[in-house]
Amino acid sequence: MDLGLNGAVAAVTGGSEGIGWAVAKALAAEGCRVAICARREDVLAQAAADLSEETGGEILAVPADVTSPEQAAEFIEKAAAHFGELNILVNNAGRSAAGLFEHVSDAAWQEDINLKVLGAVRCSRAALPHMRKAGWGRIINITHTGGKQPGPSSLPTSVSRAAGIALTKAMAKDCAQHNVLVNTIMVGSIKSMQSQRRWEAEGGRRSLPEFYAEAGANLPLTRYGEAEEVAAVVAFLVSKRASYVSGAIVAVDGAASEAI
Repeated sequence: MDLGLNGAVAAVTGGSEGIGWAVAKALAAEGCRVAICARREDVLAQAAADLSEETGGEILAVPADVTSPEQAAEFIEKAAAHFGELNILVNNAGRSAAGLFEHVSDAAWQEDINLKVLGAVRCSRAALPHMRKAGWGRIINITHTGGKQPGPSSLPTSVSRAAGIALTKAMAKDCAQHNVLVNTIMVGSIKSMQSQRRWEAEGGRRSLPEFYAEAGANLPLTRYGEAEEVAAVVAFLVSKRASYVSGAIVAVDGAASEAI
């Protein structure tokens, strides 16, 4: 299926590994010119080199921390200036932050919201003028099923993800007049660097494949999802094939969640 993305320009936050890297790869493979950002410059540079080699696409790496208003805006402006326009933004930057309510400090709350909610706000705000100029745009906010179905010891991330879902719905209405479509993908149990870090925290009790096999055994599809499976849904939602989809909440969780 031709998704009609050849030549489009995409910006992906948190694009150096995991879901962000898989999304950048999928978009580059569809013919997009892709800018990625992350905080660690060395990891980011290697990620860009790998993406370019694997897809043959043009990849721009911009070291940036989206918790900084200046750096978030600079990432978007550099991407638009380098490629001449900006059509697609995938707000993926985030990390796992989950604990018992009484143990979560004010600083932890502020840090999580600053990264996951305000990071998306900053990048989207900077991207919107470029999308208006281009005559179309697509914004995807990567959230989590915990935003709709919080579990125990899931704070502050479940609240931040709920905010991201509400942000998506409100943005979709405000941006529709500019032909900018805004959707969110709520991921479930996906193989990523966050899940790998949970495995590392075990201290070598079992191998990574064993970790995924055991952790996924109780899921409806009896396995963890792949980052590439999330990326495939992103590629469709930002394409011309999804031109009447906006404000949608799409769960990529293998039927694990009960709330929609």
